[in-house]
Amino acid sequence: MSSPRVVSVAPASPADRAGLLPGDQILRLNGEVPRDIISYRLLADEGELSLDIDRGGLELSLDVEKRNGESLGAEIHSALFDQVRTCDNHCEFCFIYQLPPNLRESLYLKDDDYRLSFLYGNFTTLTRFTELDLERVVTERISPLHVSIHATDPDLRSSMLRNRRGATSLRWLRALLDNEIEVHGQLVVFPGRNDGAALDQPFADVLDHYSELATLSVVPLGISRFNTETTMRPHTAAEASDVIDAVHDWQEVYLAALGRRVVHAADEYYLLADRPFPDHSSYEEFPMHEDGIGMARTFEREFLGETETPTGVATGFFAWVDGAPPEGYRAPRGGGQVSLRPRPNAPIAILTGNYGAKVIAPLIESVDRSDVRVITVENEFFGGNTGVAGLMTGTDLIRVLASEPEGHRYLLPDVCLSQGVFLDGLSPDDLPRQVEILPTDGIALRRALEPK
Repeated sequence: MSSPRVVSVAPASPADRAGLLPGDQILRLNGEVPRDIISYRLLADEGELSLDIDRGGLELSLDVEKRNGESLGAEIHSALFDQVRTCDNHCEFCFIYQLPPNLRESLYLKDDDYRLSFLYGNFTTLTRFTELDLERVVTERISPLHVSIHATDPDLRSSMLRNRRGATSLRWLRALLDNEIEVHGQLVVFPGRNDGAALDQPFADVLDHYSELATLSVVPLGISRFNTETTMRPHTAAEASDVIDAVHDWQEVYLAALGRRVVHAADEYYLLADRPFPDHSSYEEFPMHEDGIGMARTFEREFLGETETPTGVATGFFAWVDGAPPEGYRAPRGGGQVSLRPRPNAPIAILTGNYGAKVIAPLIESVDRSDVRVITVENEFFGGNTGVAGLMTGTDLIRVLASEPEGHRYLLPDVCLSQGVFLDGLSPDDLPRQVEILPTDGIALRRALEPK
């Protein structure tokens, strides 16, 4: 197990006053070895704090003077100091199995770690969850957690996860709920496997056995051109519409029985079925915004000036691996719009994926901006039905921008970048046109379109 390494110290903070320096390895806090950022922060919150550190091979002890709950003022290099708990499922629909070769090594890491579920919103199947894990989650109130359910029929769930423990691991879901841990569930719908009547069963079982579940998101199968599973295929428009109908029917059931809608369909379903998004009030404060639930409605409200507070932080797929802060996806990502001092009144082009274009184009039309256009970046790098902006790559952007005129402003959402690079390892500096990188929300886009 590695030790947390200090990467920065806030001036005049308790850590600074105690003499902690960037590069120091924190071995122990009050004699205890932290295993991750969660235990580290619990220990660092103590008012009386002693640090054992390693500074260039020399062990030192530092006494810190601070109040209970006061921030130590030291930024740590990572969220986990021990091994990431990897996933031992073999789901045929796992997108990591559908990645091309020769990407960054970290992108192929398949986790099933409840700590990353808490910190970054990753989904865990609970097939590697243990009694000790439950004890820690309950004792330290590690909540909320995000659980991949997919199916509640034991045989079907085991088959979908390709893991015999899939048949029994939902017992941990019941245990978490019994101990008042907030849990958000997810169903990835696989055409021909867990749709139709098989989709109604988990909806009914949530009502009968897991009614404390905070939310249940229903998302479509994602397929890249590197998929090798012959049984996998995208939803048809009719199938997407059927899923929406089922979700809406069960929302009414949950609303009558529990007083809340519980289940929501991903925005992709409404785009696939060419159906209008639900009213923003039906999303019940958008608790699953990060899972693609209600993003279109929140973006619309932000863009039209109906709110001045972004609903959520869009970190993007894989962002936790090598770019998200140790505090988790709820923490500020930093960065923001890049100021390029563009030519006054320069035409503007918004770069986005297929799904983003369907959401943004009507908004641009509604504000009657003839100087603004939306460029749909077809995802040829991943192919398949990949259409989200977060999976745009430098390769596809180079192809699209090469034929675009110079002197225009090109706006790019930051959701497709992690530590300044795209998933294919390229960076904005590799693009043939200079781009302005914006936070992925409607407020940032509205402000970027204001006269300079």
